[in-house]
Amino acid sequence: MGILVNIVSADEEDVEAIGESQHPVDEWSGIEARDIDRAKIIILHCLVTGDGIEDAVYAYEPVYAVDDDGPIVLRIPDELTEKLASLEEDAIEIVGEELAATEDFEMSDLPAEEVQSLVAEIAALARNAESQGQALFIWMHPLLT
Repeated sequence: MGILVNIVSADEEDVEAIGESQHPVDEWSGIEARDIDRAKIIILHCLVTGDGIEDAVYAYEPVYAVDDDGPIVLRIPDELTEKLASLEEDAIEIVGEELAATEDFEMSDLPAEEVQSLVAEIAALARNAESQGQALFIWMHPLLT
């Protein structure tokens, strides 16, 4: 089963609207990132912030969920948003390479270039969120097969 993922920059009060949206990137600034699950986001968090997995896991509890078949929304912690927003091009490449080399990403057969591109897109979105005084949210919807 795959996961449809939208990462969007929005105001805090938009959480419910994001969760009820069919395609949040049509309504908010954001990107699509298919099959980027909670574990992969937590790995990115740990690589960028230096936090341990145990600490990071608790930061990614759903802020919106209705049922097991519907979408959930996670909020990216401000610490990660700030660090992503401040990454320079060289650092984005390094984070992308390290992320691509993790077991979770290797199992999904994503080329390192694609992972680096994803990190660059998330970093750009983080810069946008910071400039707008917004937060980053991850909308995840399981693709039923």
